[in-house]
Amino acid sequence: MQRSKLELYEEILYALVKRHLTIDSIAYACNIDCVALRKRLEFLQQQGLVEEKEFRKGTCYVLTRRGLAIFRTLALTKRLEKLQTTMKKIDEVLRTIPSISEYNTENAKSQRRNKNY
Repeated sequence: MQRSKLELYEEILYALVKRHLTIDSIAYACNIDCVALRKRLEFLQQQGLVEEKEFRKGTCYVLTRRGLAIFRTLALTKRLEKLQTTMKKIDEVLRTIPSISEYNTENAKSQRRNKNY
């Protein structure tokens, strides 16, 4: 299944949160073709989320403060979505509990009636 642009940007930011990386390292970490990655990195640079820096091993990409803030926001949003899904499941379970309780009560009443006969 093909990933959306947002998912690709998110993966790139995630890879860069840990440390600065070369384009090859980012491509490997995100499983993206280098040509496509260059376009994505260019866009992230234009938005002020990633910047290019020269190191001994060559050109590396690092997150800016803004990039880190955006990453944290995306990560928080994902956690909240997961929490919301979990809460919906808990709510469904809690709704079925009264049904089970009612079933057990009715079942117990019918068993008492059968004993009286």
